[in-house]
Amino acid sequence: MSKAHWRPHPLHTTVIDLLSHKGAMTDTELLKLVRETIGDVSSSELNRVLLKLELNGLIYVSSLARGERRVELRTR
Repeated sequence: MSKAHWRPHPLHTTVIDLLSHKGAMTDTELLKLVRETIGDVSSSELNRVLLKLELNGLIYVSSLARGERRVELRTR
């Protein structure tokens, strides 16, 4: 069984807040900032949230180099 725990500030909201304040960044930079902000977050958790946000049309994720992605907010 997984050890899920509740966060006072949801991960997807934290990602949106960081991108709106800092601008576009790589996924590794984003993971580092998320960990500094809310603590222990795995890369698979972040990937799941990034996919959810991209499917909802809130962010855009593009491939930069091998194993590195650029994450940015979508402007409407």
